[in-house]
Amino acid sequence: MAVGDGDAKPLDLFLSIGLDRRTAEGALVNQRVTSNLTAVIKEAGVDGCSKTIGNLLYMVATKFPANALIHRPTLVQYIVSSKIKNPAQLDVALLFVGAFGPESFSLDEFEQACGVGVDVSVEEIHSTVAAVLEENMDAILEHRYHINVGNLCGQVRKQQPWANAKIVKEVIDEKLHRILGERTAEDDKKPLKKQQQKIVKIEEQTDGAITPVLTLEEEVNPFLIFPEPAENYKVHTEIFFSNGDIWRAHNTKEKLERHLKVTGGRVFTRFPPEPNGYLHIGHAKALFINFGLAEERGGSCYLRFDDTNPDVEKREYIDHIQENIQWMGWQPFKVTYTSDYFQELYDLAVKLIHKGLAYVDHQSPEEVKEYREKKMNSPWRDRPIAESLKLFEDMRQGFIDEGKATLRLKQDMQSHNKNMYDLIAYRIKFTAHPRVGEKWCIYPSYDYAHCIVDSLENITHSLCSLEFEIRRPSYYWLLLALELYQPYVWEYSRLNVSNTMMSKRKLNRLVKEKWVDGWDDPRLMTLAGLRRRGVSSTAINSFIRGLGITRSGNSMIRVDHLEHHIREELNKTAPRTMVVLRPLKVVITNLDSGLIMNLDVKMWTDVSSDDVSSNYKVPFTSVVYIEQSDFRLNNSKDYYGLAPGKSVLLRYAFPIKCTEVIHGDSDTIFEIHAEYDPSKKIKPKGVLHWVAQPSPGVDPLKVEVRLFEKLFLSEDPAELEDWLSDLNLHSKEVIPEAYAVPSLANAVLGDRFQFERLGYFAVDPDSTPSKLVFNRTTTLRDSYSKGACK
Repeated sequence: MAVGDGDAKPLDLFLSIGLDRRTAEGALVNQRVTSNLTAVIKEAGVDGCSKTIGNLLYMVATKFPANALIHRPTLVQYIVSSKIKNPAQLDVALLFVGAFGPESFSLDEFEQACGVGVDVSVEEIHSTVAAVLEENMDAILEHRYHINVGNLCGQVRKQQPWANAKIVKEVIDEKLHRILGERTAEDDKKPLKKQQQKIVKIEEQTDGAITPVLTLEEEVNPFLIFPEPAENYKVHTEIFFSNGDIWRAHNTKEKLERHLKVTGGRVFTRFPPEPNGYLHIGHAKALFINFGLAEERGGSCYLRFDDTNPDVEKREYIDHIQENIQWMGWQPFKVTYTSDYFQELYDLAVKLIHKGLAYVDHQSPEEVKEYREKKMNSPWRDRPIAESLKLFEDMRQGFIDEGKATLRLKQDMQSHNKNMYDLIAYRIKFTAHPRVGEKWCIYPSYDYAHCIVDSLENITHSLCSLEFEIRRPSYYWLLLALELYQPYVWEYSRLNVSNTMMSKRKLNRLVKEKWVDGWDDPRLMTLAGLRRRGVSSTAINSFIRGLGITRSGNSMIRVDHLEHHIREELNKTAPRTMVVLRPLKVVITNLDSGLIMNLDVKMWTDVSSDDVSSNYKVPFTSVVYIEQSDFRLNNSKDYYGLAPGKSVLLRYAFPIKCTEVIHGDSDTIFEIHAEYDPSKKIKPKGVLHWVAQPSPGVDPLKVEVRLFEKLFLSEDPAELEDWLSDLNLHSKEVIPEAYAVPSLANAVLGDRFQFERLGYFAVDPDSTPSKLVFNRTTTLRDSYSKGACK
């Protein structure tokens, strides 16, 4: 059969190009990927290919720019002919054709850009690596095995972009070992994070004008949030970050004295969620940073609800946020609401109008967008102050219809920062507020209220993720205009976890449209979902701590990284037990059917066998159940399960040998007959978990087990226009009647176990006195690699 044959089944077609079964089956779930990959294989027109070529063809199917489809057959042929033979070349090729779109281009230029025909020999790699290591020798000798190997690889790639990355890494490791010798105990210690210090250059502020005060230094982390001792615990309020476009705090001596009188020099941070949904794993990082910094410095952290949009805010969300912050181990210094300051915010807005720095506008949202794009002033920007005052009061009194007027800040429409294009400070909403009812019908925007409330609460460090960096000029512009104390602002990289959705708007849609089973669905990365899945707050905080706090972009963290920390904890805290998910009956014919043996089974593997408290009892009878997947009719050398005539060891019990297979309807296997070896002389390689009938004719304890996989097929579904089509339709499997050992009947909500050979499981709130329900927290296998966590 030729690859691309129209009669071939898609799965067979995808497997024929060397894709592993998991990738091939995953492609079938996404119609777009299925269609693209089928077309690409047809364009390749080969009878089969190596796994390397197949993986490159898969990359073309999933990443090829839509505007350049006319060039796809050409690129496919370059891959099939091995002119483009690695992902680095293909990434450049995709960028190249994407830049030209449907237009034609020179093949010579294309080949030159993609390194076609360039073969980097091992000798050349050795030579380039040697040169790079020589350039970095001082740092290598100073840091030894703590040297950033990824950075060294990057330097080599700059000189040899088409070199085999795997060989480059191997050569670097080999040469480092020759230079440094064997690793020492000191090499294995975690390196201490050091504070960077930079010289600050300040441009003086002109009198009376609202102009930026800039610093020109490189990126600086203003604090350390790690439990290890550090050399410097000082709060660096004198060190600021800017790329030349971003303002910094600039307080007069009088303002600072008033501020310090309130704070006593202590650090004050705030965690300011909008109560429009449940917290997710990204908020766990914000919690860790804001509460962690305050705790580390002996300060305090506010929990402040940014409740300025009554259309989407609910008491349910407020209650959930408070509950989960406590569950995460954090205790707010004080719980406040932006609505606590509605009167002060209104009074300050009136002050801005009096100063000629705000005006009432009547443009529609579409008109505002158009004028901003064209850098044009609103027709009402220069209306008289008295007129804006009167109209703003009319807005407050409810005399103007919703959507017919806003209060806008008179900022800098000529700035290259669009967040300075006369931001909206107030809008009209005839919606009752969850806390203040119908007292107000105008509500402040985030951009207006956030910085002011930070100032009113004397926050010392206003910390937020990098997408808010563009808002920093407006933040300081407004505080300067109102002559208010200015907190120190610092942004950190946002946490993005693979194969999930972090947007609260999209999460809300998943919940409302019932793609998932609520905000606490264990497939979601909400804190409620993780908690229900059996993940502890300590594992989440360990995961966050391990990432560190930096400004180095919004990197994508593989979900495997989180699961690694979950396993690390559960391996120490979850007792072992035995559950069979899909039972296959095994009748032991040489054991008395009325005999019940109570065997000792270990709950913990690292406890002495003499410690009776680490064991629990399980019955062993003439009828036991094993996993259906642990039996097959045809044996093979690499198979360690049960087969006709073959022996396996029932863990903690005895070896058994299959003597007969009883078939039921449709030739299905009804039960297995076996003989056990009471002397245990047989030493089979295969070891199986099992569950026995507790007494003759009585079924084992029945429990419901829910298995979860990644919710989305793609690593970053947020990048997809039709992101709902990327949902993994097999992300949840319910097994209504699994068999468990009797001792598991005593499990209660909050209990977590290791089901031997199956994974870690937690009791679900859906459990009832008559039936327990377990969620799989994570599998036993840890595929996380520290070298590939981002």
